[in-house]
Amino acid sequence: MQHSVLIVENDFDIAGLVQVHLTELNLLVDHVTTGDAALTKLTKQDYQIVLLDIMLPGIDGLSLCREIKTKMPHVSVVFLSSKNSEMDRIIGLEMGADDYICKPFSYRELQARIKTQLRHIRLLQQNQTQPALTTPQHQALNFGALHIDPASHEVRFEGEDLPLTATEFELMVFFAKHPNQVFSRSQLLESVWGYGHCGYEHTVNSHINRLRGKLEKYAKQHVIETVWGVGYKLNAKSLAVAAL
Repeated sequence: MQHSVLIVENDFDIAGLVQVHLTELNLLVDHVTTGDAALTKLTKQDYQIVLLDIMLPGIDGLSLCREIKTKMPHVSVVFLSSKNSEMDRIIGLEMGADDYICKPFSYRELQARIKTQLRHIRLLQQNQTQPALTTPQHQALNFGALHIDPASHEVRFEGEDLPLTATEFELMVFFAKHPNQVFSRSQLLESVWGYGHCGYEHTVNSHINRLRGKLEKYAKQHVIETVWGVGYKLNAKSLAVAAL
């Protein structure tokens, strides 16, 4: 199955170059120049990834990202922006983006980052179309009230379904397969996102914050615990105690 990407970029030169390099990945690529045009396209066609500039005429990229993630949470949103301060990247990720690439960028990096999103998407689609799979990597993982089912792509806490994005789900499964083990942000970036670019560890922070926000609507303790100066871990011991 060919996946589709929508580029939302008002610089035709950048959009044209991006389109060439994404087509090399066997992707179907469309291009629009405004946020309003993007919303129209998204209501008429199924896209798996939206590549999005922040500085757009009309509705800005941050607002568009929030709109997409509210109405179409399964769509991966990747910012491609010249706003390259750490705060700009944090804000973009906190708006729900799956990744944030700063201009100028290498097209090899762009392709690598898009391949990571495609891997998340394909894993999600595979799990949804093969719910009966019972290989060890698809076996359910249980920690007290927390239930993670890789085969059906479901996470439940206290019986409540948690709606996770593909990236959040893969992060949750990774922690669950290594309970109580501490991972640094760079280790998580390499293991879950598949790349280790220095300076992008805030990508991990933002996703963990979103994941915690969803889990802690029901949990009384941190499910994903911060080990200061080291990294993060799934606090399986406290989950087991809470279940007693």
